[in-house]
Amino acid sequence: MGVRSIKALVQAELKDLDGTPVWQGFPTAKQDRIDPFLLLHHLYVTIDEHAILRHAGAPPHPHRGFSPVTFIYKGGVHHRDSRGNNHVVYEGGTQWLHAGMGIIHSERPPADIHERGGRQEMIQLWVNTPAAHKMDQPSYQPLTAEETPVVTSQDGLLTARIVSGELWGTKGKIKTFTPMNTFMVDCKAGTDTVLPIPTSHHAFVYVLSGLLALPGDDEIGGWFTIVYNEDGDGIHIKAKTDAQLFIASGAPINEKVVAHGPYVMNTETAILEAMRDYQIGKMGILIED
Repeated sequence: MGVRSIKALVQAELKDLDGTPVWQGFPTAKQDRIDPFLLLHHLYVTIDEHAILRHAGAPPHPHRGFSPVTFIYKGGVHHRDSRGNNHVVYEGGTQWLHAGMGIIHSERPPADIHERGGRQEMIQLWVNTPAAHKMDQPSYQPLTAEETPVVTSQDGLLTARIVSGELWGTKGKIKTFTPMNTFMVDCKAGTDTVLPIPTSHHAFVYVLSGLLALPGDDEIGGWFTIVYNEDGDGIHIKAKTDAQLFIASGAPINEKVVAHGPYVMNTETAILEAMRDYQIGKMGILIED
């Protein structure tokens, strides 16, 4: 197996998302989108014990043309949308929403968040949709921790939850429009293994916490993205401490991307149509109970 070389080490940028601080892994001033992945946000917040939960988190907002996906590392997320989906997924699970032609959703802390420690930590990844499917009907795939296939490395020190794609012969349950792997990974100190990645895929590792060893006795810690060159069929993971990672790879779509706020299309005209359709109610209505 040929191990890929590192293309870039990218420090996340701290952003203000409607009053909530989030770490943006990419795009940044130094790293563009990683086709087919559009954006990565790392959120880690403590929910005040006096907070009104129905007002906390992300209020109803629209999307069109891509999949906003939430990987939950701590706490949980209560998802509601204008297609009638109403579901809570907790730590270790995933909420995979394909916005398609348009949907309105909210993402709130669950009612029992304080019984679960009062903290939310999650990765939100925006996954592009090929032009042929951008105007499909929306779909929502919730996946609990218990439903997520888990594999362990030969050294027994790396555990990966396979959300989509395949690792070491085990396949994830999420259906995607294009080939991609998304893994939630826990490493123990001393992990030293190679994860197979298709040579055609773009690939990256985002470090939530802990320290990874890099070639040349360097190391990298939390809030960094490692972007790899397409020059091998594996990525080397070597942990100096216990670490939590998010790992993704995907076949590039290689289509023009025009993005504006919550809409990701292929032309400026399609963006204007999305804005109009939201304003006239074509994406539905979400009234939270």
